[in-house]
Amino acid sequence: MAVRIAAMRESLERLGRFDLRRARDRFLSGFDPASTRHVLADGERVGFVVVRPRDDGLLLDHLYLLPGAQDRGIGAAVLADVLARADASRLPVRVSALRGSDANRFYARHGFELVEEGEFDNHYLRATGPAAGRGQSQL
Repeated sequence: MAVRIAAMRESLERLGRFDLRRARDRFLSGFDPASTRHVLADGERVGFVVVRPRDDGLLLDHLYLLPGAQDRGIGAAVLADVLARADASRLPVRVSALRGSDANRFYARHGFELVEEGEFDNHYLRATGPAAGRGQSQL
């Protein structure tokens, strides 16, 4: 949970929405260890990713990196693995990002299309890629 707060704090503060209790409660209310993977860089835990199966594909519920691990290609590598797995199973991937967050540009760069704008979050969809079902990846 500390990783999520560290990763989100700047964006939430910039938008006047940072609330430590709400951040903690939101994360803990949906925590699912079976869907959660640590992100390691140089042997250190620098973040985590949560991918949940849904009836209509996959939900990329969380992808958070500590601020010092951002802008180093780590998130892109993690996302590439998630998308390769989704494509291998021919599954679309959904994700939401806080409006005004840099994450919106990140997801758009990686093939996600904006499908809905909510009050606080933008909701994206990435249909299966052109190589769907042809590749395999390891995380």
